[in-house]
Amino acid sequence: MVGGRLPPYFVENMDIISFVSEKVNGFIEASSLFLVEVKVKPTNNIKVYIDGDEGVNIDTCIKINRALYNAIEESGMFPEGDFSLEVSSPGVDTPLKMMRQYHKNIGRTVEITLNDDTTQQGKMIAVSDEKVTLEKKLPKNKGTETVELPFDMIKSTVVQIVF
Repeated sequence: MVGGRLPPYFVENMDIISFVSEKVNGFIEASSLFLVEVKVKPTNNIKVYIDGDEGVNIDTCIKINRALYNAIEESGMFPEGDFSLEVSSPGVDTPLKMMRQYHKNIGRTVEITLNDDTTQQGKMIAVSDEKVTLEKKLPKNKGTETVELPFDMIKSTVVQIVF
């Protein structure tokens, strides 16, 4: 902070993020889609990550990208047109950020990194406001055990691709 104020770049980015978030939420409000995150790089590269209860396809990302690009151009936020825009899903290797993503992925295998940097891997069988419940396989095919992990102990959760 400079003199108790945020530097201009951060203020501008917050304005851009707010504008983009508002527009995207307007575009998707009557659907099963939801906004996960908006990032702005110093090069005015705007990255929008959306997800959906049933996933999100490339055609949906293209439609939102076109509508959002037009809205940004019309806003005059970048008078020289010096911005780029990417709309995509977060990707399988991206940690879950929202409770809605946790609920969407119940039944899938996840790797949870705890605050002490240890990991737990198993099938996510339940999620509440307080915790995640995993079903873990015991060694030597001796069945499974259930482990409850409070959110305040979780650093990150990543869905695992199992073949």
